Amino acid sequence: MQVLITGASGGLGGAVVDAFLSTGASVVGVGTSPPPPRTGNFRSIAANLATREGCEFAVSAAGTVDVLVHLVGGFSGGETIENSSDEEWDRMMTLNLRSALGMFRAVAPGMRARRRGRIIAIGSRAGVEPAPHIAAYGASKAALIHLVRSLAAEVKSAGITANVVLPSTIDTLTNRAASPGADFSAWVKPEAIASLLVWLASEQAAAVNGAVIPIYGRA
Repeated sequence: MQVLITGASGGLGGAVVDAFLSTGASVVGVGTSPPPPRTGNFRSIAANLATREGCEFAVSAAGTVDVLVHLVGGFSGGETIENSSDEEWDRMMTLNLRSALGMFRAVAPGMRARRRGRIIAIGSRAGVEPAPHIAAYGASKAALIHLVRSLAAEVKSAGITANVVLPSTIDTLTNRAASPGADFSAWVKPEAIASLLVWLASEQAAAVNGAVIPIYGRA
């Protein structure tokens, strides 16, 4: 099984790469810069997934993709809707929606031809539970959820599944630095998310399609 993991250099990416490598899978990690090397059957690719061309390059360079795990995303917040900028909205839609759209477009034809495949994306609790001052982020994640569910309906007859996982705050070094006074023990561990993603990629999850799966920890 070959797994293509986008955002492999991020705070969640390392745990997800390691979890799939531990199953014996061949893993290709994609980042804006090449993800760090790992022990096992691992290759890294540098690509700009903000563009359709970058997404197509990543899939072409990876070769046969049995599983796409799309981790790419970004967060921005702090302003009310009326004070939010066009640049913030554009950035959130590019990072959280258009990158996924580009990867889905690039990977789906090969999966259709082989009549098998798993597509899994990381969304956010904010995509289903609005909160103040993060409208651009939440709206982009809500759009991602709709995109994944639409994709699931389109590929279900081709032996492909598409699902989206919604974490609350993930316990990464970046998030800890941004919220030093928070209760980190309530946050979701990257390893817990990685385990869920591995299961969704397995044959045991073949009947799970179009699911929106919360993983909130105690947050």
